[in-house]
Amino acid sequence: MRNDQIRSITYMAMYLALFFVFDWLANATGLFQMPNGGSLGLAVIPLLLASYHLGWKKGTAVCLLSVLLMFLTGRVYVVQSNDGFSLFQIVLQFLMEYPIAFGIYGLASLFPNYGKFYSGVAVTNLIRLALHVIAGTIYWSTPWWGSFTYNAWYMIPTMLLCLIVVPLISERLNKDRHFK
Repeated sequence: MRNDQIRSITYMAMYLALFFVFDWLANATGLFQMPNGGSLGLAVIPLLLASYHLGWKKGTAVCLLSVLLMFLTGRVYVVQSNDGFSLFQIVLQFLMEYPIAFGIYGLASLFPNYGKFYSGVAVTNLIRLALHVIAGTIYWSTPWWGSFTYNAWYMIPTMLLCLIVVPLISERLNKDRHFK
């Protein structure tokens, strides 16, 4: 293996470890914790940083692997077949709320930055919010406005936190010659 490949794998592992720790921390503190899943997305910060640091391909890989970590640690909420949903509908709900909703963060680096405003952070968080609202309406039998209110309660603070923290950390990482 070449040094750049080893470095990339190491960074990917680091971002996954940070995701795991931040996810645990957010759930342990209960900040913006919702009763049926969802909390302040501290763990989204390493996913966004992975996209900006490693590029969209490796960033998306980190994001999809983070879903695997959530699945392995029991942090996944899916509808049940006894709720009247077919296996196809359950799989579609899982894909919408996890691999697509979290995988989208890997694409953040594709959107332009306007000074300290990273539009990719805003766009990816809004797409995730939309996916959760749609899933809440279809699969969790919540009216549209109720699903929006429920999910916005933790997604809007997540987006605002990321809009502040990600540019600050990203700028510092880009200045560090050893990080590249």
